[in-house]
Amino acid sequence: MQHAIAALERPLPFLQPQRAASFYRCRGISAGPGSASALAGHDLHTRARVARRLAEVAGYRYGGESSVGEPPAPGTYLVPSDTLGPAEAASLGITDAADLFGGVVPHPFVATKLVTHGAVGWLADTPEGWPWELGRLLGDCVLPGYSVFNRADALEAGRRLLVGGPVRLKEASGIGGAGQWVVANRDELDQELERIGAERLAQGFVVERNLAGVTTLSIGQVQVGPWTASYAGRQRTTRNHRGREVYGGSSLTVVQGGFDALLRIPLAPTVRLAIEQARRYHDTMHDVFGAGLFASRCNYDVAQGHDAHGRWCSGVLEQSWRIGGCSGAEVAALGAFKERDVPVVRASTHEIYGDAIVPHDAWRLYDGHDAHAGRLVKYAQVHWHAHNA
Repeated sequence: MQHAIAALERPLPFLQPQRAASFYRCRGISAGPGSASALAGHDLHTRARVARRLAEVAGYRYGGESSVGEPPAPGTYLVPSDTLGPAEAASLGITDAADLFGGVVPHPFVATKLVTHGAVGWLADTPEGWPWELGRLLGDCVLPGYSVFNRADALEAGRRLLVGGPVRLKEASGIGGAGQWVVANRDELDQELERIGAERLAQGFVVERNLAGVTTLSIGQVQVGPWTASYAGRQRTTRNHRGREVYGGSSLTVVQGGFDALLRIPLAPTVRLAIEQARRYHDTMHDVFGAGLFASRCNYDVAQGHDAHGRWCSGVLEQSWRIGGCSGAEVAALGAFKERDVPVVRASTHEIYGDAIVPHDAWRLYDGHDAHAGRLVKYAQVHWHAHNA
């Protein structure tokens, strides 16, 4: 069954400015120290800027920010800071994907990396609502791996995977590469699990095949008002002021329509494979969770690289059903489709730690000194002349 949003043959008129829109600082279903709900500073500022521009593009009246303590008016189109759970969505009057830029999931683990892999077996510890057929249904659209919730299951996952080389431990709600460690053997895994501790493990971890020389692709789809856009592109990394490698932006090729429309344009074979894997992941999630899952913003990170034996691998790492790092490019592309009747554009986001010259035609998302990140410049840009993915 295909769940990609149907392609639009021609642009439709945008909505009249009658519905209010708001960036909503939500409670979030996956709230934790590394989750989107815990964001502050430049990230929240950037997402609020994207929400304001999204309202302009869609023809909504931007009503400013709202929060759990200062809720929006009924009927407001919302851009939540994180994925919503059913109770919070219901309290806000959100009933389907037309009510928000983001997503609603039925259980907390569905909003995290944990949903990318199955359990180690039928006797494994799992949270309420766990779909036991998940690992089988996802198959090879993801890397070899398991989701675990205790030490014994983590050790069993490691035992199975370490024969193929190093594995990566990933905290369920970590973002930007935080909460991840690579282990090369059983002793290193045992030591890392001891350091993590039982209480933290119970919140969920992924044990997954580690790849070298990784390229991370972003595959996604957004729906706002009458518009559907799908994209494929690559992420870039940069160095922050501490010398750590962090997210530096994305370059996307964006088409009007669904994944079928995206696959009709010229693409490199590796990009085409990533789109097919992301579409299978997307469809599997909707098949498994049914009406409990709906989203107007769907983004899938796909890793491509080599394992310890030199074998080239490709697989979806995780999903994002909320406003994210490349949403500036997504919204910039929607604005370009509104401005010109074109089927495809190239859009990008950029994050620069330090001073930077922002192109004159770029959309500045953040330019300042963040309390934690330091001097930082972010911007998005549309490139009319290049469409290659």
